[in-house]
Amino acid sequence: MKKLTHADNKGKAVMVDVGAKAIQTRIAIASGHIILAPETLTLVNENLLKKGDVLTVAQIAGISAAKQTSSLIPLCHNIVLDKVSVDLIPDSNGVSAFSEVRCKGRTGVEMEALTAVSVALLTVYDMCKAVDKGMIIDKISLTEKIKQ
Repeated sequence: MKKLTHADNKGKAVMVDVGAKAIQTRIAIASGHIILAPETLTLVNENLLKKGDVLTVAQIAGISAAKQTSSLIPLCHNIVLDKVSVDLIPDSNGVSAFSEVRCKGRTGVEMEALTAVSVALLTVYDMCKAVDKGMIIDKISLTEKIKQ
């Protein structure tokens, strides 16, 4: 098993020192999904929910969340992001979320991409909770990590 990078020799939490690492282009892509009732999906697709345009609000929430990741996850580095994109695509049983995050830095942007997807889907949940009590957020995963 690989050694955990966020623990010292005594098992205490530490922030990884990335100061000696080379600056590289870092890209992370993540995805996730929320299952909605058919009636809820219709309301989302036709933009008929009282709280407003679910997909646009969720997209903005995901982008904002990626930019705040180091404030949410204690051992994450504060990274200057070059690009954050969040796409929400309705499908046959809900909405799929996809994020891509890019930076030029010494550490990756996986947590930022995962945070973007998670918060985008949580926003869909929040905006639909009045009409759908059976929503399920699932399949959140890192789908690609690139260093150039």
